Amino acid sequence: MKITFTDKAIEQLEQEQEGYLKLEYDIEDCGCVVNGVTQLVNDKRQGNYNMELESNFRPVRIQKQYAVFFDKDMKIDFLPKYQCFMLKSDNEIINPRMRYISKG
Repeated sequence: MKITFTDKAIEQLEQEQEGYLKLEYDIEDCGCVVNGVTQLVNDKRQGNYNMELESNFRPVRIQKQYAVFFDKDMKIDFLPKYQCFMLKSDNEIINPRMRYISKG
């Protein structure tokens, strides 16, 4: 799996170089694991994110059990109008307004 960050996304993220960049698949209050929501997280702790994805910016970690919900090649873009990120692939928009969370 590979993630490509757009120039706009890199510009937004390059100020925080410490910690692990993660795609967190949040299933809390979603009712079912299939209805999860992806969010981008910068965390100083690695946690149980045991799969590293190649990227043109920084490596991105995910939890291996949720890899089935992601495409082989994905792109993360930044939407200035909404001040959020978008996770997409050639096949679909996975999250059109993905939150970014910085955890200390």
